[in-house]
Amino acid sequence: MSQVCSQSAAGLTRHKAVTSKKATLQILPCTVSQLLSAPHVSNDSFAICDWELNQVSVVGVIRGLSPFVTNIQYSVDDMTGPPLHVKQWVNAEDCAVMTFASPGTYVKIIGNLRNFSGQRSLLAMNIRCIQDPNEITSHMLEVVQAHMQLFGKVLHVIQKFSDRDVGISFHDLRTQLDYLSMRDIRCSLTFLINEGHVFSTIDEQHFKST
Repeated sequence: MSQVCSQSAAGLTRHKAVTSKKATLQILPCTVSQLLSAPHVSNDSFAICDWELNQVSVVGVIRGLSPFVTNIQYSVDDMTGPPLHVKQWVNAEDCAVMTFASPGTYVKIIGNLRNFSGQRSLLAMNIRCIQDPNEITSHMLEVVQAHMQLFGKVLHVIQKFSDRDVGISFHDLRTQLDYLSMRDIRCSLTFLINEGHVFSTIDEQHFKST
């Protein structure tokens, strides 16, 4: 694995998961599929449910790169969806002395999700090569942990009713979580099902925890 990589001067901010509603999340660990499916809040921002994304981190392998005068564009794949387009702005002096992460290299990227000319891209503030393969596993665990903090309220209620044969109905789930919107609950269920923490039972409106 190549250890040559480009690194911006921006410092890293430690991850801070904010569980309050409509809060801004600082450096949220994500997968590529989550970023590609996150709905628009506005032209310059995206959200997971009602939590607006600020900075996110992604770990994946570089499939391709294209250096330009003002920026370097990468294609990064973490095998959860189509490769993510990543852009890192550089000036002419930086570009002359920088070495770039080569295809096949695993990297960790911290940046902001943006929309450039209709294409969803990650604007990289920092790109760092991964030297220890355990960092790949660690990132995926961080993804699960961070999103469980967001959606743990829904899972907790489902777990309380999982001793029933049919689990809990969506109607009863809404009654138990009347302080959350239907959209929040649906979004949480989608995440929990996709991650294997929850499954449907007699129909698509009844759920149990795994």
